[in-house]
Amino acid sequence: MPCLALTAAPGLAKAQTVTPDLFSPIRQSQLIDPNSPLRRTAADAADPLNSSKLPDPDSNNQTPVPVGQIPTYGTPAANGASDSGYDSLNRKRQKPKYYPAQVKPKPPPGPGSLPPTPPPLNAAGQLRLSIPPSETANKPPLPPAMAGTIVGQPPRKRLKIDDDPFGAVGDYAGSFMVKTAVEVMGGYDSNPGRLNQPQGRGFYMISPEFLAVSDWERHAVVADLRGSFTGYGSSLTPNADGTPLSAPLDVDRPNFTGHIDGRLDVSRDTHLMAQARLLVSTDNPGSPNIQTGLARYPVYSTVGGTFGFDQNFNRLNVAAGATIDRTDYQWSKLTDGTSSSNDDRNFTQYGGVGRVSYELTPAVKPFIEVEGDSRVHDLYLDRNGYARDSDGGYAKAGTSFEFTRILFGEVSIGYAMRDYADTRLNRLEGLLTTASLTWNATPLTTAKFYTDTQLGETTLPGTSGVLSRTYTVEVDHDFRRWLTGIGKFTYGTLEYQGDNRNDTIYSVSADLIYKMTRSLWIKGTLRRDWLDSNQPLNNSASTVVMLGVRVQN
Repeated sequence: MPCLALTAAPGLAKAQTVTPDLFSPIRQSQLIDPNSPLRRTAADAADPLNSSKLPDPDSNNQTPVPVGQIPTYGTPAANGASDSGYDSLNRKRQKPKYYPAQVKPKPPPGPGSLPPTPPPLNAAGQLRLSIPPSETANKPPLPPAMAGTIVGQPPRKRLKIDDDPFGAVGDYAGSFMVKTAVEVMGGYDSNPGRLNQPQGRGFYMISPEFLAVSDWERHAVVADLRGSFTGYGSSLTPNADGTPLSAPLDVDRPNFTGHIDGRLDVSRDTHLMAQARLLVSTDNPGSPNIQTGLARYPVYSTVGGTFGFDQNFNRLNVAAGATIDRTDYQWSKLTDGTSSSNDDRNFTQYGGVGRVSYELTPAVKPFIEVEGDSRVHDLYLDRNGYARDSDGGYAKAGTSFEFTRILFGEVSIGYAMRDYADTRLNRLEGLLTTASLTWNATPLTTAKFYTDTQLGETTLPGTSGVLSRTYTVEVDHDFRRWLTGIGKFTYGTLEYQGDNRNDTIYSVSADLIYKMTRSLWIKGTLRRDWLDSNQPLNNSASTVVMLGVRVQN
């Protein structure tokens, strides 16, 4: 009957007030149009305020309120606010979550708890911090000047610990930092001439060094000059059968290597580069280039320079330069008192070199380098009738890297070749490997590896040249700050292309350095060298023992 009455009076139904009890499922289909904005939705059904199970404050069926508790009517404040929303009542709806091992704040002291202990204070009433155990450990007493106990004198500051307490300090000459040193060594070499039948001799060696580095805000100049002279007390003994030795009688050897580098900063990204270099030396003992019947080694010198530029394009770097080098040999003095010319070994080399690198990261910088040159001899034909003028060069690719100063250096691989004007001489070519790596294994131990490849000249008839490769591993260890041990191993190959001669060299050495002061070191060296050749009567071995001092500034 109530349903029929409502159906018969639609105007009365529309005039009713919309209350939550009208959203009952029994009345929804009869009073609410499906398109009406007042229709019941899924969200409304999930709202606990719209649940028909809530007690009606005006009904007599509500749950009785316990005695002494004030009843709550209507919708509570901040009802439906999210956890991060604003709550006007400042209620704690959800406890904070803590990560594992996270320190939780201590709850406020409740009634009846003891008051907190006040922090410790010193005699002046200032806060006294906890003293770490290291401060109370047994330590040597400080000097009065450092402790500040001298009346009228402020305490002196402690100096920074020197990373290299026995290294050279150097001195300033104007705006240049200059470091000099000289080593004086003496010892014994069991085979100084690298003969198949060794003859031992005592020797002495003097090695001066000079290093000057500019200290300028812009531009730079670096001069690095190093030399040595090895002298033997007496000459070698000629063969008993009268045949000439494969080494000179006088085996004294000078050696000098020096270069001066300069950089002119045109702008932040543009630099002009220049280098002047000088090399003075002799042929290596045991080399087939040494003439028979020599009285002493002929000295040769190579002087040259490089002039170029260095340009940065953001992370891209382009460097190029022109090179020129001149090599001159002294005349050879023979044991019979005559002299022999070495003009056919004198030559001038013209060339150019270019390098392009890109900085992938501050620690990795790959590059490509290309070099080309031409060698022109003073005499077109050498002593054996071969035209030694040639054109050659190399191309290599690699990268330089630096990982937190633990492992850094440069490594590359490529190809080198040289073509000669004489068609009877084959092309001199081979794989090119160059590297220079440093590994700081521990603060006391450093390992180094470096390798190099060279295309050298020779005077052997029918031989184009010599392709030489050397590989060296070195380990330095500091037993103490004043005691250092150095172990080194070298392996090398000498390939005489066109002569079917192949030589292999080995060298093992151990050095011990005792650093008495910054200016005075004592050095000892023990070295063993081998030369293994596929040609008969060319093998040799020698043992070298040296002891001396190093004076530096």
